Amino acid sequence: MATIEECRSALDRLSDNLTRADGEVRSAAALDRTLSCHITDLDTTFTGHLAGGRIEVQDTVPGPPPAKAQIRLAMTGDDLVAMVNGDLNFAKAWASGRVRLEAGFRDLLKLRSLL
Repeated sequence: MATIEECRSALDRLSDNLTRADGEVRSAAALDRTLSCHITDLDTTFTGHLAGGRIEVQDTVPGPPPAKAQIRLAMTGDDLVAMVNGDLNFAKAWASGRVRLEAGFRDLLKLRSLL
């Protein structure tokens, strides 16, 4: 099982990957939205902001998200690490229910290039 530190590191690597992206991925990452990522097996949530093509993690809290973010993710720590490492395809994990993504319809359309 991935640790909280490994999950935080994975989010930092994902943020770095987004800043280096170009084309449609760069455009999708340029949203300005609140973000939460609930790590279900650790019952821990990272909260922050997606802005300027970067994920800014602002807090780590126990339990589910304390407030409803505009973009909400939920998955196990191992799945987060595997996705960032390229070992797990996000679209397949989302389609199978291993990863939950909730956002407004317009944001989902924008985010589809990340999937």
